[in-house]
Amino acid sequence: MTDAAGTVEGGCRCERVRFRLSGPPIFTAACHCRGCQKMTASAYSVSGAWPTERFEVIAGEPVIGGMHGESRHYFCGHCLSWMFTRPAGFDSFVNVRTTLLDTPPADPPFVDTFTSESLPWAKTGATHRFATFPPPEAFEPLTQEFARVHAG
Repeated sequence: MTDAAGTVEGGCRCERVRFRLSGPPIFTAACHCRGCQKMTASAYSVSGAWPTERFEVIAGEPVIGGMHGESRHYFCGHCLSWMFTRPAGFDSFVNVRTTLLDTPPADPPFVDTFTSESLPWAKTGATHRFATFPPPEAFEPLTQEFARVHAG
């Protein structure tokens, strides 16, 4: 997923908004909640969580769209691709839609969230499944396991 320098880039469908990520994600996930189903017009959204300091928009200007709650969902203002989310209460990371990476990951998501709302046929092959969002105490063990599994 990353180049020799440990960076990867991606962009929206029309390429007007581009971003760069440094290093690997802290974990990857598929969210099966009804909100993600509706925002993607699909069974789930697929994302990777990167530390905020390792994410940067390098071209264009994303706009806030979707539901205007505490979490901020960013889109391209032209093609309306849903690009990334800054989740409320988790300022330390950004959820980036990994299908927008120039080279999308080949591995399945590590975590499935909101499986209580998943479509019965939607299977990802994720290692961990949560009926809702993982509880706060699950994040450290999940990120440590993800790092071990995806090391080197």
